[in-house]
Amino acid sequence: MTTTSHRPAGLWAAAFAGIVAVGAGLAIGELFAIMVAPGASPYFAVGSAVVDHMPDGIREWAIGTFGTSDKLALFIGMGCIIAALAAGCGVAERLRPPAGTVIVVLFGIVGVIAALARPDSRWTFAIPSVVAALTAVLVLRILVGMLRPSVETPDEDPLPAPAGVGRRFLLTAGGIAAVAVAAGVVGRRVLADTARTVADRTNVRLPIPRSPAPPVPATADLQVPGATPFITTNDDFYRIDTALQVPSLTTADWSLRIHGMVDNEIRIGWDELLAMPMTERIVTLTCVSNVVGGDLIGNARWLGVPMKTLLDRAGVQPGVDMLLSTSADGWTCGTPLTAATDGRDALLAIGMNGSPLPVEHGYPVRQVIPGLYGYVSATKWVVDWELTRFSDAKAYWTTRGWSALGPIKLASRIDRPDSRSEQPRGEVIIAGTAWAQHTGVASVDVRIDDGAWEPAVLADEYSVDTWRQWRFTWNATPGDHTVTCRATDKNGRVQVEAYASPVPDGATGLDSRTYTIS
Repeated sequence: MTTTSHRPAGLWAAAFAGIVAVGAGLAIGELFAIMVAPGASPYFAVGSAVVDHMPDGIREWAIGTFGTSDKLALFIGMGCIIAALAAGCGVAERLRPPAGTVIVVLFGIVGVIAALARPDSRWTFAIPSVVAALTAVLVLRILVGMLRPSVETPDEDPLPAPAGVGRRFLLTAGGIAAVAVAAGVVGRRVLADTARTVADRTNVRLPIPRSPAPPVPATADLQVPGATPFITTNDDFYRIDTALQVPSLTTADWSLRIHGMVDNEIRIGWDELLAMPMTERIVTLTCVSNVVGGDLIGNARWLGVPMKTLLDRAGVQPGVDMLLSTSADGWTCGTPLTAATDGRDALLAIGMNGSPLPVEHGYPVRQVIPGLYGYVSATKWVVDWELTRFSDAKAYWTTRGWSALGPIKLASRIDRPDSRSEQPRGEVIIAGTAWAQHTGVASVDVRIDDGAWEPAVLADEYSVDTWRQWRFTWNATPGDHTVTCRATDKNGRVQVEAYASPVPDGATGLDSRTYTIS
């Protein structure tokens, strides 16, 4: 009878033991990853594997729901799942030993497989996950062993426990947990340390461009309160990528290898790149995951070397139609060669809005190519170019079923007022942006409810490679109303009305907002 009352305390203590054990293992794994490579971290290796193999529907839901906080949401979700599974390991080890140990070993195997699957992996990438699993097993067996009575007879309940959880167990588990937290924090700080990169970036002095960007006329920005400004600040520029850990590169670390179907294989370092004539251009970039009316788009001033200059130096051979670029973290991108050589302002960029590239936006060097979604053009932390053919190679996203070419689709968006807001009757200013990169926006029309399309007023065009602001003055009447916008490009194409999700080549559909007029 007495043993039955101890069952809940014993199970909760076993669950706690499992969480402490797995947490200790992950913390030690972080420390060992310091000696191997950031990508060997068990936690981040598994997280990266989740990102790599996540179904498109779930990935697009996460980006649409969490936006640029998608990585934080992933980390929180993984932490909750790991904690629940770890608690289960503790209970399993208490009830049916060595079931919990077996599950922890399986976790370790998953970590090893995930680490060895990283693009830049070596056999040593397995070490942190192996050590993490061994540590977790050792701690689990010690803590759960402390919950078992010293003597058990065959007739006794398999789950007897002392009255309440013993002080010795609590002190041991608490001590291990404290050490694990400290080790994990130290390991994570070292692995995620960008101090060296930040210091290097601080010392970079951008050269004066030989070909500066034309000045932005005042008429390119309508200055409507609440509307999106013409230039997106670095802090506000969207960030969507697969890098759970931002690569930490300095200018001394960086070089670009150009190889494949070229006459001259070359490698260019930072100093050599910096000495080349620089071009400055304002270009709008767009993520293919941008939903209708979404904010995964930004317009910035970029400084860099024309990509064609470097390709001409290498000597591209006949038959090449693809530039396969690789990031420092192994991510790959397939770009139509014509987009880098047809005269558009395709840049190997080192500056953004007058400053060196922010670390999270590709420091020290990234690609900027007008007219293509980022997944086929905007490689950050770029370190390798291979000249090849689409028939011979595939990149990260194309192996997952996305379109190989990725031209940006004509789109428009309402930026203000906020949807579902209440507005006074009378004159209401509707404002937004439209884009048709490398083609140009010719017009934007607005429709109130099911009425006729009416023309909006466009800001002056800066270039065909940037978005264009628009505004519409609406004489609003009381009631609930839906406002919709659509754009037409300079080739006469009208924005597609039929809705399509971003998969596999970008979203289509018309943005609309609902307002209550009082």
